Amino acid sequence: MADRGQFTQWLQDTIFTPLEDKKMPVMEHLVELQVRLTRTVIVVGIVFVGTFFFADTLVQWLRVPLQNAFIPGRLQWVPTDLPTVPFVFLAPAEALWQNVKVAGLFALVLSTPYVLWEIWQFVVPGLHVHERRFVGPFVLISTAAFYTGILFSFFFVLPFALNFLVSYGVNAGFIPQISIEAYVGFALWFLLVFGMIFEVPLAITLMAKIGWVDAPFLKKYRKWAFLGAFIFAALLTPTPDPFNQCLMALPMYVFYEVGIVSAGIFGKKRRPAEPQAEAPAKAGPAPAVVPKPAMAAEGEYVGVPQGRPR
Repeated sequence: MADRGQFTQWLQDTIFTPLEDKKMPVMEHLVELQVRLTRTVIVVGIVFVGTFFFADTLVQWLRVPLQNAFIPGRLQWVPTDLPTVPFVFLAPAEALWQNVKVAGLFALVLSTPYVLWEIWQFVVPGLHVHERRFVGPFVLISTAAFYTGILFSFFFVLPFALNFLVSYGVNAGFIPQISIEAYVGFALWFLLVFGMIFEVPLAITLMAKIGWVDAPFLKKYRKWAFLGAFIFAALLTPTPDPFNQCLMALPMYVFYEVGIVSAGIFGKKRRPAEPQAEAPAKAGPAPAVVPKPAMAAEGEYVGVPQGRPR
């Protein structure tokens, strides 16, 4: 516990305290933004050169889910019953352009930690200490969730979708010949969309933490969320078939339910409304009590004094 306290104090003194209340004019902010964007572009470009060098290998890996299925118990890919599916290109530069597209996407994914670090360094001077302690872990968890969504789609969702769709065409008597552009676009879009779907619980938790929504509100609009998941899936799926729409919509709604649970745990706690005591009616000053003159006994006459008695 003592080591943890010393580490927390060191983190506060060396990371948070020097950045607290850092004041900079607007032009210096713009110059800093330009420098950080330039560094980000240079790093992404360097990573892109490396990924383009291995672009053919990356495309081969991207083709693995087409005719293989991943077995979690054995942690290996096994061939499916699909026949050999040849890839064709329909334009002279199509194959080269697909290598550039794959290399660029992998470069962005691999450079994401550095890009987030530059964004953090630019934004953190304007945040309070308690905001930094919340935003930092949120960014790390959201990044891990995005990568998890990509891996989940690559190992489980994409093989299942491709096997079903190609098998349906083969059983219908068609010969499978897939354009490299169509396949790469389909696979990359699937991976990116599932990466974003895995961000849904974190986005709901963030809104609940800010106080925009809460668990009862989310439960109230549950049926509309179910409908909205299918509408978004229809817009996001690379093909118009209902099978792919369900593959995206159902996980999206499941993560909405996870977001409800997370909002109930980490959401902004609302103070229960205290019953207001009824304010007493405003009463003016108490009327002066005028003493009533003593009433004489019935039949007794009290006369007026006629002067001082002699």
